[in-house]
Amino acid sequence: MLIKKDLSTCYNNIVINMKKLINNIIYVISAILVVIILALACYYIFRTEKEAKVVSGLEVHFIDVGQAESILIRLEDHNILIDAGNNKDGKLLVKYFKNLGIKEFDYIIGSHPHEDHIGGLDNIINEFDIKNIMMPDVTTNTKTFEDVLKAIEKKKLKIEVPVIDNTFKIGELTFKVIYTGTNEEDLNSDSIILRMDYKNHSYLFTADTTGDIEKQLLDKDIDVDVYKAAHHGSVYSNTYEFLERVTPKYAVIMLGKENEYYYPHIKAVNRIKKHTKELYRTDQDGTIIFKDDGENIEVIKEKTNTDGD
Repeated sequence: MLIKKDLSTCYNNIVINMKKLINNIIYVISAILVVIILALACYYIFRTEKEAKVVSGLEVHFIDVGQAESILIRLEDHNILIDAGNNKDGKLLVKYFKNLGIKEFDYIIGSHPHEDHIGGLDNIINEFDIKNIMMPDVTTNTKTFEDVLKAIEKKKLKIEVPVIDNTFKIGELTFKVIYTGTNEEDLNSDSIILRMDYKNHSYLFTADTTGDIEKQLLDKDIDVDVYKAAHHGSVYSNTYEFLERVTPKYAVIMLGKENEYYYPHIKAVNRIKKHTKELYRTDQDGTIIFKDDGENIEVIKEKTNTDGD
């Protein structure tokens, strides 16, 4: 009887221990499954968020980089960048573009070699795949310019020099070089001026061009819907005669708050207001995004962490 009782007790203990072991195994497997499910959910959410930011229509981001300029153009999986702000803006722009899911640029365009336009270009070149880079045929001996050249050399890229009246296409976008110069004594006057056409709408990107150059462009194809005001709203640009030819519906002035140059100059602002229906300013509106389906344009204002000052 004692042996039978001991065997029964032993059997019961084995059963209890087996149940505990099975429960522990189930618990561990359940925990592993929960971790896997959470990881897959996070991956799906992250991937969906990135994919959702790939645009179907045209987006033009006039990015708030303070007293500087940076313009992002996006259409489907195509990305074009005109200028990259000051040196301090570079890392912030990299983060901004990565948050949009951008990995590659079809074109990087440095309008002219001033620090407030090419300051962050080296960061962009180092962090993203670049297919083409365009800059005017001028040089300067600043460290900022040298940093950009080093980044270009490191990536084994070749600088494309724009030719006036040449055109190039990226997807459904058509770009035309309206002007570029070679005067190293006045780099602003060398600014690459681009016209961009998308379906029924057109854009004019003027960088820091001067009034003297504007006078040379009056017979050019510069009548557009969206005008990026020249040289941060300087009175010495944005001339009356030039604006009479541009006649934009929208205008954007890119500048920093309370800047040392007192931009925008009130006379220039008044000229622009007289020739446009809607005027936007990055110092007041933050980053300004034009969403364009080719028929209608929606303008969105966003506060972005892209100004390094």
